[in-house]
Amino acid sequence: MEEAIRRSEIKEGLVLINPMHITAAVIVNDDEEGLKRDFIRVLQKLVPYDDRYEHNVGEDNAAAHIWRQFMAHQVIMPITKGRLDLGPWEQIFYCEFDGQRNKRVLVKVIGE
Repeated sequence: MEEAIRRSEIKEGLVLINPMHITAAVIVNDDEEGLKRDFIRVLQKLVPYDDRYEHNVGEDNAAAHIWRQFMAHQVIMPITKGRLDLGPWEQIFYCEFDGQRNKRVLVKVIGE
């Protein structure tokens, strides 16, 4: 993402990060291992990965679709002086909840 911002030559603006798939999410949070495990533990408690879902005909990824809705779909972040403007502990994460297909991420840099 930093490379995309640099190549864009945008100094002040926004960057959109979109996972382009219905079982993936992009979030902004603290890069701390315990917190990452907490997210998974809470999601598993709320929406267990099992065969109770109607969507699970041919695929067993209904929980992945629901997890994505709980986490976030995409993020828009500020660019200041040509750099991604993150808070002191913020990091951007791609969250993959299914893994059955190749995915792509759209990074769109907008500004001047």
